[in-house]
This record gives sequence, structure tokens and C-alpha cells, in this order.
Amino acid sequence: MRFILKLFFAICLLAAGLAGGLWWWSGQPLPLASSPADFRIAPGSSLRSAIGQMREAGLDVPVVPLVLLARAGRSDTGIKAGSYSVARGVTPRQLLDKLVRGQVTQGDATLVEGWTFRQWRARLDAHPDLVHDSRGMSEAQIIERLGLPVASLEGWQFPDTYLFDKRSSDLDLIARAARAMQRRLDAEWTQRAAGLPYRNPGEALAMASIVEKETGRPDDRPLIAAVFVNRLRLGMRLQTDPTVIYGLGQSFDGNLRKQDLLTDTPYNTYTRAGLPPTPIAMPGQAALRAALNPAASDALYFVARGDGSSEFSRTLDEHNRAVDRFQRGKM
Repeated sequence: MRFILKLFFAICLLAAGLAGGLWWWSGQPLPLASSPADFRIAPGSSLRSAIGQMREAGLDVPVVPLVLLARAGRSDTGIKAGSYSVARGVTPRQLLDKLVRGQVTQGDATLVEGWTFRQWRARLDAHPDLVHDSRGMSEAQIIERLGLPVASLEGWQFPDTYLFDKRSSDLDLIARAARAMQRRLDAEWTQRAAGLPYRNPGEALAMASIVEKETGRPDDRPLIAAVFVNRLRLGMRLQTDPTVIYGLGQSFDGNLRKQDLLTDTPYNTYTRAGLPPTPIAMPGQAALRAALNPAASDALYFVARGDGSSEFSRTLDEHNRAVDRFQRGKM
């Protein structure tokens, strides 16, 4: 009986010693190969797998002590996937708390209103916090890979600032921006004005992209949209420079010439009637709303005043006088 009691007390002392040692170790700084150390925990990872991923990133984390510490705190199954960053001085206890709380590090990327898909893709390609899975893929391959119901990604990415876990795939951001645009367009389409000359939401998106490129002034967007809607209704050509510039592609040098307006391309709205075959940029919320709820106006023309706003006219004579005043300096 005494032997059993002695053994029991010995085991208790040993357990207390181990527990004390484990608690002491949990408060000691972990050795880092570099500071800060960045690592990513993949979704579905067990704690042991997560430790392996941390060790690969340069954190010298012993497997057994951290597993025992997590089990003691009943947190061994509660770690969150995502990207993390820890600095020199971090202790195992702090590291485990960060993993359980899901205190991930985030990157961000901003898609600016009026950008083309080529500009957005260049931004993603150069982003240091993304995994560039789309590199080398054509636009058609990206669409197929993501299973998107569109023929072109132009216009189908909603301008916004997107937050993401560092080391996320750039394809994830493209998919998120596409879903965001689809949601916004669907919402505006259901609240559109009656009698608009669009056969489907894609045509409305093309109009919104033109409105986006024609003005950055919020008050003018519904009036700009009204001009182009009125022209479509009358069968007039849209005659808008941004579509011509888009059709020129990378050959455009910043100077739009008369010859460019006369050269036919699928996007030249001086030579072709109707809307361009695709959007020409990524329109924001205000441009979407303007295209689907244009102002009540019978204007058919507009010209820039030189201060960011536009002068609107109902007749060609009025428009020519406005051009003389605001473009040629004639009163």
C-alpha cells in the first residue's frame, strides 16, 4: 500500500513538474529565423500540420510541447486558417492565442473606377502579397478556370478595395470582384427605369462603362446617360471618344486624332451604331445607377466646360454654340 502511495505521489510530482516546465516554456520567446516571420495555415489543417507549416516558414516550434499546451487549454482543434505574422519575442502561449483567435494578417488591393481589366490585372500581377496563379493564363482561361458566365472580364469586375489573407490566390480576387459586380448589376437591373433600350444587363453594363469614362462628376452621370439613351432610342450613333480609345488598345499614345475617329473598329461608335460589343472599363455604383435610371432629359449632346462639368444641349445648333464657347473660347 505504501508503495502505491509513493508511486502515486511520485507521479503527481512528475506531472506537476512537467506542467510547470510546460507553463514556463510557454512564456519563453520562440527562436525565429527572421523577424517578422510570415506563414500561412491552410484550411482544414490539424494542429500538427499547422506546426509543420510554421516550421517551414522559419519558426522553430517543437511539436510535442505545443500540442500538449494546446490540449491543456482545449484549443488543439480551434486554430483558424489564414495568413499570420509574428515578430521576435513571441512566446508559444501568444502564438497559440493568435491562432485560436484567428488574428490573421491582411493585404489589400484597390480596383479603381474606370480601370480596364488590363490595368486591374497588372495591379494584381505586381502585388507582393498575392500568389500569382493567373500569371501566363489568357483571359479566356481565367474565365474557364473560375466558371464565370461571361465572354469577357472587361466591365465585370466591381471597383472596390478588396481585403484578403496574405498569400491568397489572385484568382480569388478576380472571382470576388466578378461576384460583386454581378450582385450590384442584378440589384440595379431590378430597379431600372421603364422603356430603356437595353436587351439585357450586359448592355446596361456597357452603357455604364461609357458613362464612367465620360465623366467623373457625380451630378453629370445621369445626364450623360440620358444623352446616350436618347441617341440609342433615335438610332443615332453614340459618337463617344472613350470607345474609340478602347478600340485602339495599347497603340493609343494619348492623342486622339481625326483619323482614329474615321478608322473602323468594333468599338468605334463614330463608324458603328449601337453599343460597343463589351464594356470598355469597370464602372462604379454611381455609373451603374445612372445607366439604369438616367435623368429625365431630351438632351442629345454635351461638351466639357473645362471645370470637370458638362454643358448639355438638345439641338445641334445649341451644341455648336456650346462648343464655340467652352472649347474654342468664342462668346
